[in-house]
Amino acid sequence: MNKIELLAPSGNMESFTAAVSAGADAVYVGLKDFSARAKAKNFSYKQLNEICSYAHDKNVKVFVALNTLIKNSEIKNVLNSLEQISLARADAVIVQDLSAAYLSKKYFPNIKLHASTQLTIHNSYGAIQAKQMGFKRAVLARELSFDEIKTIKNSSNIELEIFCHGALCFCVSGLCLFSSFIGGYSGNRGHCTQPCRRLWTVDGKNGYYLSPKDFQLIDYIKQIKNIGINSLKIEGRLKSADYVTKTVKSYRLLIDSDDKNYEQNLKQAKEILSLDYARQKTTFNFNI
Repeated sequence: MNKIELLAPSGNMESFTAAVSAGADAVYVGLKDFSARAKAKNFSYKQLNEICSYAHDKNVKVFVALNTLIKNSEIKNVLNSLEQISLARADAVIVQDLSAAYLSKKYFPNIKLHASTQLTIHNSYGAIQAKQMGFKRAVLARELSFDEIKTIKNSSNIELEIFCHGALCFCVSGLCLFSSFIGGYSGNRGHCTQPCRRLWTVDGKNGYYLSPKDFQLIDYIKQIKNIGINSLKIEGRLKSADYVTKTVKSYRLLIDSDDKNYEQNLKQAKEILSLDYARQKTTFNFNI
């Protein structure tokens, strides 16, 4: 059975420490600029050096999310960020904008390139194209079914990362302009105000009509491992260290389980996740 990586969110130093302590194989973090989670505390260049050194001592990888759209006037700042990521010896950079991919590949070839879910790779030909463009890994959309993920895996030779837990986007990941339309704060620039979570009034009635449940694939880890997915990703760079601890421990249990203790560990993992203080759970399109 495939040995799968467990990738945890780290929006600040506390959640980073929690992820490593709970057993994550890798963490993904953002810098002060060009992070799709600008509301997270994120990390300075100095802190990035510190966490990379600490993580590597623990045999944990660090991926840096440089995953917003980029203006032409910001290219020099992007180059500076990539230089600092390279100097810190981060294991990969996660990008949405193809300019960041181009600059990284040309000037910092030592940094592995991961295609962000916001780059919208939703099918096998997208995965093949990403590989040809120099990406080491593609982060697939949360909207895909198991059969679609399996088809992409069987039709390409790029590393594949899928979300297994956390928030869903009301729109297809990376394609929502709702926040930008109503207030000028673009999710593609890291400033989504999450209008889909708000209370709306329709025909005189109030309700959270656009608010989705949270994603959870705890019941499907064995199937995911069997088709050779490379990485399981937990969403939540805006979540607490306690959330990170609980989710990492739960999925760690099943990743490390064998057939003899799988069902027992599944029950324990579900009990832990029931206390993650998040929304009701759904598998969304996964098991369609």
